[in-house]
Amino acid sequence: MNTNSENGITRPSPSPRLTPPFDLETATAKVRAAEDAWNSRDPERVALAYSPDSEWRNRDVFLTGRDEIRAFLRGKWSRELDYRLTNALWGYRENRIAVRFQYEWHEAGGHWFRSYGNELWEFDDAGLMCRREASINDMPITETERRFRWPAPGPRPLRDAGIPDVR
Repeated sequence: MNTNSENGITRPSPSPRLTPPFDLETATAKVRAAEDAWNSRDPERVALAYSPDSEWRNRDVFLTGRDEIRAFLRGKWSRELDYRLTNALWGYRENRIAVRFQYEWHEAGGHWFRSYGNELWEFDDAGLMCRREASINDMPITETERRFRWPAPGPRPLRDAGIPDVR
């Protein structure tokens, strides 16, 4: 995998082909690119990775299209403060990728949470996500139990291992 350096951080360069069918390199790059975008907490940037008619299930919320995705993300990041996400490739096949993830955040009252989940992603021929199914569970944590402490918003540093063991 090629590398590039941005702000003194060396990270994998996305493959020139991040469209289906995926292989290990392109699936891994797609997962990291999604993580970096979500860690920007920029709904406009994140929404561009989804097809205009993308369908989502996020917990008990069902969305269709970029406008609904943008609105959802604005609300999410207004409630889930200091959000930091880690993704890990779980599997891939043809135009689908399975991801496990963890993210940490706190609500306005200062109570911290670690959210655990799995996502199933389906992509169109252009490499835009046309379907996202997310199952997520939240666990209260104390501030001292936090694992993800890099400066935010921004990408997870390469030296950070990402998702540790299940706990």
